[in-house]
This record gives sequence, structure tokens and C-alpha cells, in this order.
Amino acid sequence: MSNTRESVQLLGKKGAVAAGRKGAAAVGMKILKEGGNAVDAGVATVLALSVTDRDLFCFGGEVPMLISPTETREVVAVSGQGLAPKKATLEFFKSTGGIPDTGILPAAVPGALSACLLALDKYGTMRFSQVAQPTVDLLDNSSDEEWYPRLARTVRRLVAEESAHSSEGRSAALDAVHNYFYDGPIGKELVLWCRERGGLLSEDDLRTYHATTEEPVCSTCREYGIYKCGFWTQGPAMLQTLNILEGYNLSEMKPMNADYIHLVIEAMKLAFADRDTYYGDPDFVDVPTETLLSKEYAAERRGLISNDTASLEQRPGDAWKNRPILEPEGKQAESCDTTTCAVADRFGNMFVATPSGWGSGVPPGSTGVVLGTRLQSFNTWKGHPNAIEPGKRPRITLTPTLIKKDGEPFMVVSVAGGDQQDQTALQLVLSVTEFGLFPQQAADATRFGTNHLIGSFRQPPIDPGSLTIENTAPKDTVEALRAKGHRVQLVEQLASQAVLIVWHEDGCLELGGDVRKGRELLAWA
Repeated sequence: MSNTRESVQLLGKKGAVAAGRKGAAAVGMKILKEGGNAVDAGVATVLALSVTDRDLFCFGGEVPMLISPTETREVVAVSGQGLAPKKATLEFFKSTGGIPDTGILPAAVPGALSACLLALDKYGTMRFSQVAQPTVDLLDNSSDEEWYPRLARTVRRLVAEESAHSSEGRSAALDAVHNYFYDGPIGKELVLWCRERGGLLSEDDLRTYHATTEEPVCSTCREYGIYKCGFWTQGPAMLQTLNILEGYNLSEMKPMNADYIHLVIEAMKLAFADRDTYYGDPDFVDVPTETLLSKEYAAERRGLISNDTASLEQRPGDAWKNRPILEPEGKQAESCDTTTCAVADRFGNMFVATPSGWGSGVPPGSTGVVLGTRLQSFNTWKGHPNAIEPGKRPRITLTPTLIKKDGEPFMVVSVAGGDQQDQTALQLVLSVTEFGLFPQQAADATRFGTNHLIGSFRQPPIDPGSLTIENTAPKDTVEALRAKGHRVQLVEQLASQAVLIVWHEDGCLELGGDVRKGRELLAWA
């Protein structure tokens, strides 16, 4: 049986947008055709996703981004993850029985709008009113949710504030939009609504919040430079996995060969064990970054992999060199909510984001702004790098991927799917770089994954030796994996949803994605 479904190629010369459900990518394409660059289109698409994918991403949620502007060729990460409120202490959540996965208590400071404004200011060319108008149109033309008119009114108020400051210049006007939301009337309304429902957000939490740009983490493999957001996400685990796999000649294997799948799963187990042990907000904890991402450490970890036997243990490395490792104490339920966004333009600008935040179950108030539940990605294990603290970012699963080849734009990947995000992104990257599949073939290929890790949403324990694989896998592959000791479960589809864009040397842009799961892919020929 073939490891790919019937796939078609989708190419464009002038621009490409790949995103969530129908309507969001069309917004990004509209912005490109009106003269915007990839960042303008990316921000517009993210805002639109709060409507088209409202059960997966909300206006009051979060969105990490990776951007590579043509002018500088640098890669920057935008931390659009909101912080824990000042009242969100470990002692508070210990006293209430832990961090819930629904309701108002797990709401972080809403980071998405701040991230969008920052990206637009530093790397875009358009005004907020231009990139936000399509979202207002979506809200006005749909009656799917009773709060749509309130959110539309909020966006119009932000646009009006920008207009009132337009004579001061684009950056000053964008700053005015930020202040009106975070330190103005909208923020005050949002906090009052939150307080009345027992939430933790305060006016000071909003007033002091600003999304930030920072240097991404990076690893190299042959001619490729692979970039991820930092250790406040799970993204570096993908880099660790690639470093471990660098010791094998994967391109001589077949992508549905049991030996290949075994090596990828075993390498991921080791990287995720380190994720669960060492990752946390670097502004609060000392993460052994250099060690975890070093080739020497990867070689050491590689030595733990048996070619014939699946590991049934969680085996974090000794990145601290004999520092005690905390043992997790809890076990709770799992949840996830995320969507996708990737944009490329004809100038070589690269934009990729992973918007997320929904699930509170609390109807929004006068602002129409729904808040997410991202505090559930913290744990309550005192002394752990990802233990909850006021002002801290949770270690999130959201993890966009950006790749350059010989310093030139090559690939962006956005995946939704909780702990499966980097597992799926890794398979897409390997399918393209090692096996030469074109993007849609890579997206359509049979997927596999493991829960041999501590879950990122309220921390369910590891499922030792688990290997979930789509039932399009060859029977002999499944049997061989079971013979190696993997606990194989067959499913029709893995839950992850992905989009990707690849740059060809002639400047052509090629898209791929889970169109079978409703992803929208648009190319501008």
C-alpha cells in the first residue's frame, strides 16, 4: 500500500497563504493582492481565524510567530503568549485543587492582539484598519455566535483609535491601538467582566503586557537552518530530535519502513523526556539551552536507542550534570485547541504562526473578546521549570517552524494538535528534505505519533511505548513495529492539522496541507 494518498501540486509565483478553515486564507490573499507583504497578510489571516476557527482560536488567545523579512534576512520570534496574572500563584491553585481546563480561572493575559500589532509595526507595511477590516466583514456577515456584533464593535473602536492618532505616524497609531485595548476602555471592560466571574486578570496585568520579539532557537542539518520559538514552547524538542536523527542515513530508508518509524519515535521519546524535565519560561528559569541543543549531547542521547527494541521508560538526559531531576506528581485530563497560518510573498518574506486559545466555556461580555485557558499548560509541581508563577509564560505546545536552505527561504510549517504538533511538523520536514516529497504529498502521507510523554494540558502521565499510526500504513510495517515492542494503535486519522509552504529555487511557491481536514490553501499565480 502506498504511504501517500492521491496528491496534487499547488503552486504560485506571487504569493501563497495556507491557514485554517475556509475564509481565513482568502483574507490573507486579499491583503497580498492589495499590496501588503507576507506579514500584513499573516496578521490579517490570524485576526480572521478568530472568526472562521472560533472554536480553536479566540481574539483573547495567544499566537507565537516566526518571521523572516527580506530586508534583513534575519529570523525573529514573536512571543504572543500572554503571562500568568499576578494573582495566579502556585499557592492559590494548590488550594483550589489544581489548574482547571475550563472556566475563567485558567485565562492568561490575552497576547494575540499585542503580537499582531508588534509584527505589523516592525515588519508589515499596512495600517491596523486595513488588516482588521476583513475580520469585521466576517463578523458582520455571520450570525453564528451571538457575541459577534460585540466583537465587531470592539474592533471598530480600535480602528477609530488608530484613525484618531494617524497624523502621528503609523507606529504611533498602532501603539495607540495597543494602549486602547490593554490600558484603556476595552481593557477596563474586559477586566471588570472577568472579575465579576471570579477571574484573576487585573488592570495592571493588561497595562504592563507587551508582546516581544526575541532570537529564535536554531539548529543546522546539512544545508538547512531550522528555526523554532524558544524554550517557553515545546519547539526545541523538534530540534533535539533532528540532532539525534542526524546520526542515521534516513534518506536511504523508506518513509513507511518500520526501521525508519522506529528511529523517529525513539528519538522523539528522548527529546520529549527532556522537554518534560527542563523546559520553561527562560525569563524565570535557567534552561540548559546550549547543552540540550548541542550535537555532542545529541550523540550521547543517540546511544540510548536500540535498533530492535522500543523503550518503555521516560529517559531525560543529565543536561545539568548530576543536578537532581524532579519527578512529576500529578495526573489529569487532556485537551487542546489550535489552528494554523503560513504566508509567503513574492519578495521572499516568510511568516508562520500557530494561533490558539479557546475552551473556557465562558460567554464573552460587552467586548465580545473570548479568553483562552492557556494556564492549564503550567503544572503545580513546586520547583519544576514549568511550575506556575505570576508574570510567567506557560510552556506551550504552540510551535511554528521556519527553515532556510543555504540562507535562503525554503519552508514554513504550522501544525495544530497539542503534543502532536512537533511530531507532525518533524514528519513533514523529513518527508520533504529526506525523501523528496512535494508539499501535498508530505501532508497526505501516513502519520504516526506517540504519547510517551507527559501531556501538556493538565499533565496526564506518559503512555509507555505508545505508537499511534494511521491505518493506511502497510500491514507488514505495523507487524514489524509490534515485534520491536511498540504498543501500536491504528486510527483512521491522527488529530493533527497541518499546512506548509516550500520555496523553489526559481522563486515558485508550493503549498501543502490537510485539505481533507478543512485546511484552506491559496496560491497567487
